[in-house]
Amino acid sequence: MKYKVTPIQNELVMREEDFIISKTDLKGRITYCNRVFIEFAGYTEAELLGAQHNVVRHPDMPRGVFKFLWDTLGAGNECFAFVKNMSKDGSYYWVLANVTPNLSNKGEVEGYFSARRKPSRGAISAMSDLYRQMLLEEQRAGSRDACDVSLALLATVLTQKGVSYEQFVLSI
Repeated sequence: MKYKVTPIQNELVMREEDFIISKTDLKGRITYCNRVFIEFAGYTEAELLGAQHNVVRHPDMPRGVFKFLWDTLGAGNECFAFVKNMSKDGSYYWVLANVTPNLSNKGEVEGYFSARRKPSRGAISAMSDLYRQMLLEEQRAGSRDACDVSLALLATVLTQKGVSYEQFVLSI
């Protein structure tokens, strides 16, 4: 299932008590989604189950962020990230995501679990600026080198701030 969605300038704002929950298989296909995810994504549960999780990816998101996320998960670690998502009608919504590998009884990764909550306005402002810069670098570099230049910019920012990625994300 692939929908052609055009972004619009309409922000959906999560409520303080909201948690968006989803699970995916190893290939990123949605295997579970809660009612809050369904509400913000704007798709039916039937449309979401089995779909690639990137069905809600907003084009304002740099590819480097997702490479960082998948590299972190691939190393067996959890990842925190601010993400701008897009609903089926083109509206957008920001989340602070915590994504973790979902382990089987044998300790093998069988998928991923993500819990998202409402980010602060200050975090959205900071990440919007950073992601805009990362996206510009990706566009300048072209598709082949996009993730590398985007992540290099992120590394420079983190070095200047003297923090790790996780410290940065959890501090804003």
